[in-house]
Amino acid sequence: MKREQKRKLLEKNYYKHHPCNDVFTCKVCGWKVGPAGAGSEHRNHCPNCLHSLHLDVEPGDRAADCGGILEPIGVWVRKNGEWAVIHRCRRCGALRSNRTAADDSPVKLLSIALKPLALPPFPIERMEELSSLLGGGG
Repeated sequence: MKREQKRKLLEKNYYKHHPCNDVFTCKVCGWKVGPAGAGSEHRNHCPNCLHSLHLDVEPGDRAADCGGILEPIGVWVRKNGEWAVIHRCRRCGALRSNRTAADDSPVKLLSIALKPLALPPFPIERMEELSSLLGGGG
C-alpha cells in the first residue's frame, strides 16, 4: 500500500485538510465521478444525480458508521447566494447540507427546487376557495 493511501486510512480528519482526488462510481446512477470540474477540492456528491454516501459525521472526518445513500430532497440558498443541496440518508434519516459543485446538473437542481410547486400539499384546484377562507380576494 502506498504511503499516501495509508495516511488516508489512518490519519483522522484527513479529508478536512487535503484535497480529495479519488475517482468513484455513483452507487445510484453509475456515473464515473472525478474531482475535475467540481470547482473545489472536495467532491462529495454525484454531479449527475446529486446523490451521495453517508460517510461523514463532520465534513471530511469519514467517521459515520452508516454508509447509507444520501438522497437529494431540497435546495436552499446560503447567505452569499450560493446554492446548497439538502440530503436525507435513506438508512438512518440524517439530514446533511452540501454546497453545489460547478458541474452539478442544473436540470436536476431545478427539478429538486421546483418539486414543492409541482406537488403542493393541498389541492391546487381549491386555491381560490382556500384564499378566500384566509381573507384574500380570490
